Amino acid sequence: MEYLPRKLEKELEKWIKRDEVILIKGPRQSGKTTLLKYFQEKYGGTYISLEFEDLSQALIKDPLLFGKRYVEGKFLYIDEAQYVKDIGKYIKILHDHYKGRLKIFVTGSGSFEVKENLGKYLVGRAIYFELLPLTFEEFLLWKDRSLYEVFIEYSKEFFRFLTSDKLIQKDVIFEIEFLRYWEEFVLYGGFPAIVKEHDEKIKIQLLKNLLQTYIEKDIFFFLNVRELEKFRSFLKSLSFLTGSLLELSSLAKELKMDYRTVVNYLNLLVQTYIVESISSYHRNLLTELKKARKLYFLDSGLRNALLNNFSSFDNRTDKGVILENFVFSEFRKLGLEIKFWRTAAKAEVDFIIFYEGNLIPVEVELTPEITRSFISFIKNYSPERAAIISLNLRRISSKKLNHTKIFLFPCFYL
Repeated sequence: MEYLPRKLEKELEKWIKRDEVILIKGPRQSGKTTLLKYFQEKYGGTYISLEFEDLSQALIKDPLLFGKRYVEGKFLYIDEAQYVKDIGKYIKILHDHYKGRLKIFVTGSGSFEVKENLGKYLVGRAIYFELLPLTFEEFLLWKDRSLYEVFIEYSKEFFRFLTSDKLIQKDVIFEIEFLRYWEEFVLYGGFPAIVKEHDEKIKIQLLKNLLQTYIEKDIFFFLNVRELEKFRSFLKSLSFLTGSLLELSSLAKELKMDYRTVVNYLNLLVQTYIVESISSYHRNLLTELKKARKLYFLDSGLRNALLNNFSSFDNRTDKGVILENFVFSEFRKLGLEIKFWRTAAKAEVDFIIFYEGNLIPVEVELTPEITRSFISFIKNYSPERAAIISLNLRRISSKKLNHTKIFLFPCFYL
């Protein structure tokens, strides 16, 4: 089996000798099946997919006898768990009866957690992980190992700055190659099958097929949404609102949809890993917007497929949106807590991240500059550190504003 590494492997390895069920969630085609088969090759055991009705029916009819068939192999890898109703109940039975004798891995698309409410069955029995589309780091590892090694050294500088008092100065190298890969990544995204494909036309077709499959299976079949044209219209509208404040009542009127339906559709998109909304940061200042939310896509390739726009980055009118969505997506895949800041007077900082107890404002700019809004936030909150992430930087550098250290960092090293 051809296998290219994922960062999640190391996290899973820490739990391999423990009793808990390893439950891996994520969007369709993010690489969950491949990861299961990799662990099967490494540790042995049996891989099964509950998409096959004979297997799913066997589990439902007699879960204990079902488990007995696989206990000798010590590892059982259950894929496509969303095909069994009340799957959590059956996993609980298997875990409780074969605890210590059978290590169970389970994967499913985001829809099965929404529909089956696994938590009520697996409290204290499972450890949850997410497998999202590739990070830019993983993308480079797959594409160019030698350039990846350079990337790692630069990427460390960003996280070192977040916890260090040291001011960093470092020249940018291999900029042209990094930019070429970065532009491919933001154009087609990080789904494994798309990353592996070299033909641009096939990449585009795969992305469109992925969207269609998501709507027909996750949304229609599993989540029972019947008005698919309305759902498609809503999803496409969100692609134009990336990085913007969400006004759901206005969107409902524009699309001639019930407000509750719009809220429900948004929740489904969040729970199935297509989009995510972030809340505003505030400290009880009357001038700050407390209930506002901003929206981003977890994968830029899907957004481009919705827009039907795969023009080169230089020819795009939404360059700033693409860059901002990229930074959000990378932060999200790293598991960082993310908010934004905005006042009634429209002063705004793109992201506020929280890292090891530190509050860090992050501004995302095509051309690096310290904006008035950024200065305003620093004056109000006096953070120890702040960052400006930009596309057009020739040097990693840092400077001070009052007592705040500001880090200027190229996006293609993030």
